[in-house]
Amino acid sequence: MQTVDLSHSLKTGMQVYPGDPTFNCMCVATIQKDGSAVRSLSMGTHTGTHVDAPSHFIVDGKSIDQVPLSTFIGPALVIDLTTKSARQAITWEDLAPHASKMTKGVILLLHTGWSKHWGTEKYLDHPFLERTAAEQIMATGIKVVGIDALNPDETPLDGNGTFGVHEVILGAGGIIAENLTNLHCLDGDNYTVQLIPLKIDESDGSPIRAFACKT
Repeated sequence: MQTVDLSHSLKTGMQVYPGDPTFNCMCVATIQKDGSAVRSLSMGTHTGTHVDAPSHFIVDGKSIDQVPLSTFIGPALVIDLTTKSARQAITWEDLAPHASKMTKGVILLLHTGWSKHWGTEKYLDHPFLERTAAEQIMATGIKVVGIDALNPDETPLDGNGTFGVHEVILGAGGIIAENLTNLHCLDGDNYTVQLIPLKIDESDGSPIRAFACKT
């Protein structure tokens, strides 16, 4: 079975959303000294490749442990948007040619190609989804939208941005996956994607090990 890793590695000093907690992984025990190796992890719930639960933006929205596990597994629909430039909007017109494949259970993956800028300042200048496009996506029955960028909304440089796409998708009970990578490897329609979160009680999101298998 062909498997494609869609996750960035977690490591100390890695890039996070501006203002979010940093990631730290520290050795607290070694085999030589303690008989076994143990590390301590410190990070935010939206670190690295991760998913957002509705409770990230929606009052009384489902937390990550309340979302059925089956939600995070489904056939992938990858839309190539690599012609988009920095901070250019992704419109419904860009997505509409694929609308017939947007059905319940499908996981929609927006391939901007921006993962190549991971860890750089340019990563903040990714293409972004228009709110009206998000509304059209959710109207098709799609529940999970992923992107190989920091944010499906435009990431503000001054901290004063809006989060209309988050509000639309999470407000409809959907899930957002961010900071995916290697979407260029998913050629064709025969992939099942898995975006499995940690079962963190009452959490607004979770880092994931995202991957796809060719079926």
